[in-house]
Amino acid sequence: MQKKIKVAAVSYLNTKPLLYGIRRSRIWNEIELTVDYPARLVAQMQGGHIDIALLPVAAIPSITGARIVSKYGIAADGNVASVALYSEVPLAQIENVYLDYQSRTSVRLARLLLDQHWKQKVNFLEADEHYTDRIKGTTAGVIIGDRALQNLGNFNYIYDLSKGWKEFTGLDFIFAAWVSNKELPEAFLAEFDEANALGLSHLDEVIAENPYPAYDLKTYYTDNIKFLLDERKKDGLKKFLELIN
Repeated sequence: MQKKIKVAAVSYLNTKPLLYGIRRSRIWNEIELTVDYPARLVAQMQGGHIDIALLPVAAIPSITGARIVSKYGIAADGNVASVALYSEVPLAQIENVYLDYQSRTSVRLARLLLDQHWKQKVNFLEADEHYTDRIKGTTAGVIIGDRALQNLGNFNYIYDLSKGWKEFTGLDFIFAAWVSNKELPEAFLAEFDEANALGLSHLDEVIAENPYPAYDLKTYYTDNIKFLLDERKKDGLKKFLELIN
């Protein structure tokens, strides 16, 4: 019996279109799929427990032999909506920033923008599961994923990190990409891309399966999230990795 390829992805709304296709494609019987939050996927790949994962791009340099193996991922060209700095006061008044414990890329991007783009000196605070309740006064917080969408109406000031990156560099931004640190069959990788594309061609079905009153998913999947990692996105990734390393 052929050993199944272990695939892992983040458990956010932004992956639903990709996973929709994977679950309905020919490769479904060839893989074992797990979902978790981004930081845990990094540890699983570093430990050799998974073969391919939708990883936060900031983690790529920390994984020996890591490389992007698909033309699909999670990217943005301007407002991404689900990765932002949330605050009750304007940027210039922020003194402390909680960093979302679920993500490495968003945290590195926030640090970079605050230091080099917004020129705002702050104290960074480690976040726990309930840190969003402590975003008050001059203490802001980076929130990502579904919780970010849920909080869009709860704060006076929201600084979208992808928009900030676009203003800072003029480039697009890749948040996560399908990454592997081992040789995988070319035929499998071709089918894997076809599976991702299948989900993206059925967005109405994906939205119907995931009712979400907090934000319009049609807008999210077509305007905010860019799933195809074209050369403009890769240029942005190269610049980001240069700046954080």
